[in-house]
Amino acid sequence: MTAAENEPHKAHVLTGYRPEDGFVAVELNPPPAEYVWRDEDAEQEEERHGPGVGYHQWLAVDVTTGAVWFGDVDWRVPRENIEGRLPGIPRRALGDGTIPEPGVLVHLLTHLSHDEERGYSWRFFTAEELHALASRVLPSVQRLVNSLHRVGPAGEPEWSAEAATAWDDIEQAATWATDSVGTVLWPRPRISPVPAWRIEVGAFLARNPDLCDPSWGTATDAELDAYAAYRPDSGYGGVPGRACHVADKQIADGFTFYGHRAALYAWRAQACADRTPTEAAAWLETTEVGRNTWEGAKPPGASLADVTDCVLASLAERFQNAAHEEGVVLTGLPAYLWRLRAEERAGVDQQLMFEGEEVERLEKLLKDFRAGRNRTVARILAWADGRSDEEIARLASMSPDDVREWRARLNNEQATATH
Repeated sequence: MTAAENEPHKAHVLTGYRPEDGFVAVELNPPPAEYVWRDEDAEQEEERHGPGVGYHQWLAVDVTTGAVWFGDVDWRVPRENIEGRLPGIPRRALGDGTIPEPGVLVHLLTHLSHDEERGYSWRFFTAEELHALASRVLPSVQRLVNSLHRVGPAGEPEWSAEAATAWDDIEQAATWATDSVGTVLWPRPRISPVPAWRIEVGAFLARNPDLCDPSWGTATDAELDAYAAYRPDSGYGGVPGRACHVADKQIADGFTFYGHRAALYAWRAQACADRTPTEAAAWLETTEVGRNTWEGAKPPGASLADVTDCVLASLAERFQNAAHEEGVVLTGLPAYLWRLRAEERAGVDQQLMFEGEEVERLEKLLKDFRAGRNRTVARILAWADGRSDEEIARLASMSPDDVREWRARLNNEQATATH
């Protein structure tokens, strides 16, 4: 690996894909010429294209490192499965938000040309020609790498208006044509200005400060990401779309917005000033200062389940002030406290459910035992063996009056039966 390749975010052609390396990483296998044809007059669809028409050569760019390389796909594999055999994702398959890992974008080269004299013809490129193309687009690759937003602790790449324009320049530089005698002509690389219809979300918010939500200043990364991911059924999505939806405002058609997450993270950083945004759960549960603050603020003799909204808001303010003294801004604090209280209250609900079920079980059990005891008392009374009501009541854990009433009822029933 060269020194240039060790330099962070330096656009370069990967080792193994250069003439001086002998193209040791390149193995191009274009289809034989007799397999590449097109017949528009064929009656059957499968007879209109030769099996080699599905062959593609590609240019790949790693936006995290600036590496550029090239290759091809197996022409014998069905064309509908092509994307699964590429080293990355075609730009058309991505939106204008965060670029997913591993951050590799792919441009498929066009091989077909057509004119009235020669009809349809295909042009496949050698490793030397592909290397020359990769070298020509390096300035645009460098511009793309330099202008991408890098968001969050992991520095995830997110499209910017300038980066999207740089990619357009890469695709333009990789789109060839032919002259009158069929010689391949490559366009000169260009550095296009960012068109007016491409808008940075940060610039949009700066021009419309009334659309900014103060809660962004203490929102967690997940909350900011969810806000940026807003996707309505129609109209604009992302931060401008959601902010305008909340404010009941409209955006003129024809714009594309970039840097949604980056704008929110920047807004929060500005709101936090010189303090570090830190998730409330992590600070209160894992830092010594946070744990001490939590212990000192516990409501005496009560759990969070018994705390009112007013007291919970007061706790949030107390925690935030303690964090400020440590150079920290707690993010997601109200939601964290409300969630803890909801969890404790859910535990109380479970306790009540258990207690209710247990009472119901015991009451049924008691009913069964009471019925059995009553039958036994009636049986002993029927013996008329001379035992007193007090003696029988003591055995049954009943009052003597209850036994006396029971004896009287039995005597009445016997007297009625004999008449």
